[in-house]
Amino acid sequence: MIVKNSTTAAKMVIVDAEILCQPNVSVEYIGVSTAAPVVGDEDLDFFDVSATATSSSRPKSREFRSADLVSVDISRSDSGVRCPTNTQTTIIDSARSSNVIPAIRSGSYTDIGPRRSNEDEHIRVDDLSAQLGSLYNWPLPGAFYAVFDGHGGSDAAAYVRTNAMRFFFEDANLPQTSAVDQAFLEELESSHFRAFLIADQALADECSVDAYCGTTAITALVLGRHLVVANAGDCRAVLCRKGVAVQLSQDHRPTCLAERQRVEKLGGIIEYGCLNGDLAITRALGDWYMKLPFGSASPLTAEPEVKQMLLTEDDEFMILGCDGIWDVMSNQDAVNVVRRELRLHNDPQQSARELVNQALCRDTDDNLTAIIVCFTSPDHRTSVPSQRPRFRCCNLSEDARKKLQSLLGSN
Repeated sequence: MIVKNSTTAAKMVIVDAEILCQPNVSVEYIGVSTAAPVVGDEDLDFFDVSATATSSSRPKSREFRSADLVSVDISRSDSGVRCPTNTQTTIIDSARSSNVIPAIRSGSYTDIGPRRSNEDEHIRVDDLSAQLGSLYNWPLPGAFYAVFDGHGGSDAAAYVRTNAMRFFFEDANLPQTSAVDQAFLEELESSHFRAFLIADQALADECSVDAYCGTTAITALVLGRHLVVANAGDCRAVLCRKGVAVQLSQDHRPTCLAERQRVEKLGGIIEYGCLNGDLAITRALGDWYMKLPFGSASPLTAEPEVKQMLLTEDDEFMILGCDGIWDVMSNQDAVNVVRRELRLHNDPQQSARELVNQALCRDTDDNLTAIIVCFTSPDHRTSVPSQRPRFRCCNLSEDARKKLQSLLGSN
């Protein structure tokens, strides 16, 4: 990382930097000092930003607070392995997360775009308890969202969407507890990790889904103030925190250095910017023609990266979107569009539609799907000042005043 300039203020540090690598930055930990009291003797909060291990025995991740998140707005470039990326990093130091449970509302929109068919699928469940019934035994309210971006046809994405509640909440051996503690959250991450592999294996066993058909997947589980995001592929989750875009997931593309190294280590090749010259992604469900023989490690994997965080009162909404949006819009651009729309009418459904329309106006060449999940109630929204006509007072000369009076008198 080559730092060009930095500006320090009481509550914000902004560093404009050029990262000479892929979206995976070669930094393992970031420490953020805070003014708020901390437990113990530590003066810094550290969270792990290194690449997730690729083995099935996934190491436990450290929970981090959104108050200490680092926002990295990465504009995509698939031109080469090093893909120079101009990045603005914003570190926000603010109050610790509160005990307020988010008031969940959501909306979504999908569009075929310039394609002949729409291969995207998505799920919105604002109330998991009502959806799951007796299966839901957690002490906090929950919600679940997912986007599946199909390729090679829509069958894989449609199949996973139809069976998603079974894969993620019935077959994944969810933890059961009366208290949401760190051990529970780690087990919840593991169950989400397993759910991706269960769905992948189900696609292999499903005769109606062709072996050349697959789908990327991103999921978000909200449990009280806890947010768990899991991703395999190039869909993306972005959080709006006090107007600042915070990327919550990693795009799995051949241009990502860590993904390329993993692929090559397992015998795969990157050709024409694609995995084995065929796929523009390195993680997906399905596509079993690339994963044979069964049970062996594959350059194309369904293993997701799973992250968790604590939501705060400053977290306004989250965007889940397919790559058709992120190929033509930056994280901050998307957040700005949605935030403006929510301030106008406070309707996440209309906001999702406007985000998709904005991507269409920027000549995306893909299907488009967006889910907007709001964490604040309508009563807490920021109103937009009414756009009233503005008049400027000016001084008239005596001759001009007389002419004006004459014109007014004649009418």
